[in-house]
Amino acid sequence: MNLTNTTTAPLPLPPPASFLKPLPPLISGVPDSIVLVILPIAAYWVLSLFFHFLDVYDLLASYRLHTPEEVLKRNHVTRREVVRDVIVQQLIQTIVGLAIGVSEPEEMIGGEWWEIMDLYSKFVSVERWVLRGLAATVGIDGLALEDKVIARIVSIGGGKVLAGLLGVLGLDGQTSSSPEMGDWRYKLVEIAYWYLLPAARFWVAIFIMDTWQYFLHRLMHEVKWLYRTFHSRHHRLYVPYAFGALYNHPFEGLLMDTIGAGIAYKISGLRIRGAMTFFTFSTMKTVDDHCGYALPFDPLQYFFWNNAGYHDVHHQGWGIKTNFSQPFFICWDRWLGTQWTGGDVSARYAASREKAAEQLAKDGITPKQKGNTSANIPEKGVGSAAYTNGGGANGLRSRMPNGKLKVQADESRRQVLDTAGASVLREERSEETAPENLRLRTRVNGIVR
Repeated sequence: MNLTNTTTAPLPLPPPASFLKPLPPLISGVPDSIVLVILPIAAYWVLSLFFHFLDVYDLLASYRLHTPEEVLKRNHVTRREVVRDVIVQQLIQTIVGLAIGVSEPEEMIGGEWWEIMDLYSKFVSVERWVLRGLAATVGIDGLALEDKVIARIVSIGGGKVLAGLLGVLGLDGQTSSSPEMGDWRYKLVEIAYWYLLPAARFWVAIFIMDTWQYFLHRLMHEVKWLYRTFHSRHHRLYVPYAFGALYNHPFEGLLMDTIGAGIAYKISGLRIRGAMTFFTFSTMKTVDDHCGYALPFDPLQYFFWNNAGYHDVHHQGWGIKTNFSQPFFICWDRWLGTQWTGGDVSARYAASREKAAEQLAKDGITPKQKGNTSANIPEKGVGSAAYTNGGGANGLRSRMPNGKLKVQADESRRQVLDTAGASVLREERSEETAPENLRLRTRVNGIVR
């Protein structure tokens, strides 16, 4: 194998420039820029209506984080107002999306060969640099080592495995330096170009989105003027539900969601189809995080710690200054110490349910059902395995120093007491020291200890 001439068979001839043409639209007759705007909005309402259907027909009630009584008594905004504000945000989102679509250059196809060969040449240059470095620093003959490795892989059937993988991926490996392996560099570059790089761009977009939303979200809570003027609107929903996911002040929605997603799209280098996937997936994740159900079979909740249960803690008066991360991962909460550390919250949720039921009873309203009366909250999210503080029954230790629970709860109450809905928080504070609630604290999943 000759390092300066890594192939012994010619690679495909480059196509003429006339082969460049616009990317055909995903839906015939509809520009991709329009689909890019429509898909997230459609996903929002389809998924929201699914969870609303569960609410209306009282399905999967045992998985609810809150009861219908709590929705009636604890929220400080009507559903009509929520729908109105969500539509306003989506109109703004549509205008910005269309403006970006018009300003973006038309995506072309037909130049993939040139891009693959550019990546291939860079790969060979790095390979040459590494092999020369091995020879200069430790005296290893990199070329001979490379030949031995390739021969070993071929001897155990690696060439056939690679050929099969390329067949599944729809890639045509070129034959060259090894009869069975072909030019493995070119094949590796093909896989990277068509699959690994798009996946990397997608994950970079997710990280940028998480970073943008964490720090902006936290800033909205740290600066009183920002909270009172903008973010407090979203926290009128103490009991979140699916189609309230984008219930925000229009300026906050523009800044946090629309611009944040746009920045993630531009910096990550996503292409139009990747952007469709990213925007739609982000929207579905946001709706699911506010759905009000802890569903163990929901993949968006199973594979992500940042799920409906986790985010619901942030919507409670005692957890509002914690769990800022959204919408995908909780790394920034963990890294900066803002994750809820107050232990199992089952007793708090039970107290909230019973209080709401008592208030309805005083109003002469008979609830249709009790919903999740057993506090059967899965471990991921708000369960004991995620947040036990100290020597709990499951043996987990505190992730943060003892005493942080009190600081977190006090800061949360202080913020909400400074805004509308102060009476609700005062009630919660007094209830925690009431004798009946002290007894409630010893009850987990319906079992009195």
